[in-house]
Amino acid sequence: MTEVEPPPWAGLAPVGEYPYEETHDLRTGPDLHPALLGLLPLVGVWRGRGEGDYPTIEGFHFGVEMRFSHDGRPFLFYESRAWIIDHDGTPIRPAQRETGFWRPVMKDGKATDDLEVVTCSPTGIVELYAGVSRSTTQWQMATDGIGRTATAKEVRGGQRLYGIIDGALLYTFDLAAVGQELQSHLWARLDRVAG
Repeated sequence: MTEVEPPPWAGLAPVGEYPYEETHDLRTGPDLHPALLGLLPLVGVWRGRGEGDYPTIEGFHFGVEMRFSHDGRPFLFYESRAWIIDHDGTPIRPAQRETGFWRPVMKDGKATDDLEVVTCSPTGIVELYAGVSRSTTQWQMATDGIGRTATAKEVRGGQRLYGIIDGALLYTFDLAAVGQELQSHLWARLDRVAG
């Protein structure tokens, strides 16, 4: 019988919970990294409603919550949860989820107006976006690369526009997928609920 060696972690002391704070509220937690000043207006939790449409599906209304948080490093953690609602706002079922990171492109140690955004969804799609801060409250991006699992729907490209107008976060998402050309797919208005 061959003697089995113990795994390298056997006998090591246990570790506690994750020791670093992440926050969506600039009044608590770590200081915002200076490179994120151009993204500062996004930090917080936003909630609202929107509409979606595409030639291959029936139009729909949805609720959405977006969270932009940081842990003191030069990127924002992004999370979005959506749910289908009826016209009166009554929830019908869960919809799309996304997680990812937004980070400014650095040059000579300083943040530029250029952005790199990575998103991942449970539908098997990872999107890489190249973008730009159009102003201190407007961010525009387009896909620079798309990865998908063997069972994911065919997605060829997308464009997103985020802007804060009169205190609300508005966004649009144009999509090229399932044989369709790039066209409007989602649009929404969200209010800040925390941060």
